[in-house]
Amino acid sequence: IPLVEGSGNFGSLDGDPAAAMRYTECRLAKLSTELLTGLDQGTVHYHPNYDGTKSEPAVLPAKLPNLLINGATGIAVGMATNIPPHNPEEVCAASIRLLDALLEGKQLSSRELARTIKGPDFPTGGQIVSSQEEIKAIYETGQGSVKVRATWELGPETKTTKKLFITSIPYATNKSVLVERIADVVLGRKMPLLLDVKDVSADDVRIELELKKEADVQKVLAYLFKNTPLQTNFAVNLTCLVPTENPDVGRPERLDLRAMLWHFLNFRLEVV
Repeated sequence: IPLVEGSGNFGSLDGDPAAAMRYTECRLAKLSTELLTGLDQGTVHYHPNYDGTKSEPAVLPAKLPNLLINGATGIAVGMATNIPPHNPEEVCAASIRLLDALLEGKQLSSRELARTIKGPDFPTGGQIVSSQEEIKAIYETGQGSVKVRATWELGPETKTTKKLFITSIPYATNKSVLVERIADVVLGRKMPLLLDVKDVSADDVRIELELKKEADVQKVLAYLFKNTPLQTNFAVNLTCLVPTENPDVGRPERLDLRAMLWHFLNFRLEVV
């Protein structure tokens, strides 16, 4: 869910850089207020900023588990994190489900919570081809790999050719690089059934593939999934900073799904 509303050029799926900051402006989205509500009531710990001239909150009194909803990526010394984004309705439903179970004195495992959170929800679309068992194992261990591939639809046919349209691409994939990789396949005649590729995207992703009339669509796609970024793996690493006795210092720890939701509920209890 976007937390900032921008006006101007902020880059594109093709890897184009954003415009200079004098040409852009932004403001907080409405949802951002749910992360800031209560900040003026002393609900969280404050510490000095970088030069000690002001105080800033150590964390935000978030009403939503933003770490799971919007995901996070980071690298530190000897460790890293790579949390995929998730559907906000599923994450909130799972949080409520866990809270109800705790109030009733019951225990819910990560595998059981995975029935509510069925997997990552990537903003660029794509299709998750990992099995439910593989996804549940990721939520149980806090690490693993999610296979994501592009979605497609059939286009019109002529006497000698037929067309195929790619309608969404895997998360964090550069569209222009993807088109170049497919073009290399065409120019190198590595897949003779594939004749041409064009990027006809406007507001939505739309990559046109031209195939021979007799081409087996599944065979062409299988080759492209294997040899181009039309299918990628998203490496999940649920490493988080867990609260300690010192509010300014968090302890890095790889968590499962239940632990992440439990820490959020416990945090909300302290804030409220």
